[in-house]
Amino acid sequence: MRKHWGWGADAQQPTLEQLRAAAPGVVDYLGFGRLDPESPVPLDRATIPEPRVSAGPLQAIAMTNRHARASHALGKAYRDVVRGFRGDFRTAPDFVAMPKDEDDLDRVLIWAAARRVAVIPYGGGTSVVGGVEPRGLDDYNGVVSLDLSKLNRVLEVDTTSRSALVQAGTTGPQVEAQLSEYGLTTRFFPQSFEFATVGGWVATRAGGHFASGPTHVDDIVEGIRAITPRGTWESRRLPASGAGPSPDRLLLGSEGALGVITSVWLRVQARPQAKSAATLRLPDFGVGCDAIREILQAGLLPSNCRLIDGLEAPGNDDRPLLVLGMEGGVDRTAELAAAVAICARHGGEVQSRGGEQQWRGAFLQAPYLRDTLMSLGVLAETFETAVTWDRLPGLVQELRDAVPGRITCRLTHVYTDGAAPYFTVLLPVERGDEVAQWDRLKAQVSDILLRHGATITHHHAVGRDHVPWYREQRPELFAAVLKAAKGQVDPAGIMNPGVLGL
Repeated sequence: MRKHWGWGADAQQPTLEQLRAAAPGVVDYLGFGRLDPESPVPLDRATIPEPRVSAGPLQAIAMTNRHARASHALGKAYRDVVRGFRGDFRTAPDFVAMPKDEDDLDRVLIWAAARRVAVIPYGGGTSVVGGVEPRGLDDYNGVVSLDLSKLNRVLEVDTTSRSALVQAGTTGPQVEAQLSEYGLTTRFFPQSFEFATVGGWVATRAGGHFASGPTHVDDIVEGIRAITPRGTWESRRLPASGAGPSPDRLLLGSEGALGVITSVWLRVQARPQAKSAATLRLPDFGVGCDAIREILQAGLLPSNCRLIDGLEAPGNDDRPLLVLGMEGGVDRTAELAAAVAICARHGGEVQSRGGEQQWRGAFLQAPYLRDTLMSLGVLAETFETAVTWDRLPGLVQELRDAVPGRITCRLTHVYTDGAAPYFTVLLPVERGDEVAQWDRLKAQVSDILLRHGATITHHHAVGRDHVPWYREQRPELFAAVLKAAKGQVDPAGIMNPGVLGL
């Protein structure tokens, strides 16, 4: 069973004895933290309000038990995990609806619109921006969390066009397992891959872990089908089209505010047969950025191009580590050699050939570590953005200078005109002050991002947490157009109210 409060399954949470044994090493390494770790508040002692509305005619697909309501109350940001750890589920939905098909889903929307009950689509629950939390919805008569996990199949595979029709509740491992029968892959592996769903990828405009090339879900979407309170929204499946603004573009990043995505045609590809990789050390982070910019602007498109702070990288070398990888249906070792040669001209030293898989394993385990650090009195949070190359140095420097605690940076995605820096912040925090301190840190970092012309998010979506800065970033006329679109497809305003500022 998955944790009701944090990342992963209950069985994966370290015991109190294991945490006590680990605490001295964590404190010694970081220079802060607690030697007396906490345990999560048991579910039977957690604060979960009485439901305001009953499932009524939806009872056959409804879940009302404490675990279902608690596990659908919060996302997976640090502030969410802290509140869940402490047993604070005051924003729990009244019940969880689990439709088995589109007819069930349509019945939920009709029922909710007639009763002014908010509906929050729920995929893997991995949002770190308040996208699935029923926050600030007291004006509604109730809240339903719409869990799509039963819509979890690959419905059709077109091996000629290399595309697949996938239901929205299908998780990363589920879609890959079903596509493997055809020797195909989505080539889409976000850090939340274990739990995040295809519908969630699309609704949040997620980014995979590949550093360049088709790495955003936008790049692999061929068509989308969604159910709205006003009917079905389905785009034509096409490789490309110049026929006006694309229907897909409005659903990409819509976060459930414009309808519930039920299935997606995804562009898929053959599993790569040729892979090559290298790890290098660069003299400093700025030089590493210069080398990467030259690699991209030379037309090379590495599948992996992660520049990692020396403090964050494995080993005792304090120089930044660059993980370079090439893959595809043909041998790309010559391209890797060209990228390594560019790094060498910038003072880069090859540490090893290969090693990419070891880094990928650590990448997927990071959310589990965050839960452990929290129990030891360490605020652990990440912030990501994208900015043009000319503004990148100033942004990184100000964040390093202004943010307290231990801050590290890595480049996760790279483009010819800029990069996506990803910051990890570790801070000591007092018990009871975690959420307030997180709020202050979030505001400080977000203000700095926008001041440097960066985006409030590169791949974590807007949700409710990013709304103040998203409003500054988007044009006012576009905001009016978006609100008008919502008014047409959701006149009762029940679809995930609050996300995107809608």
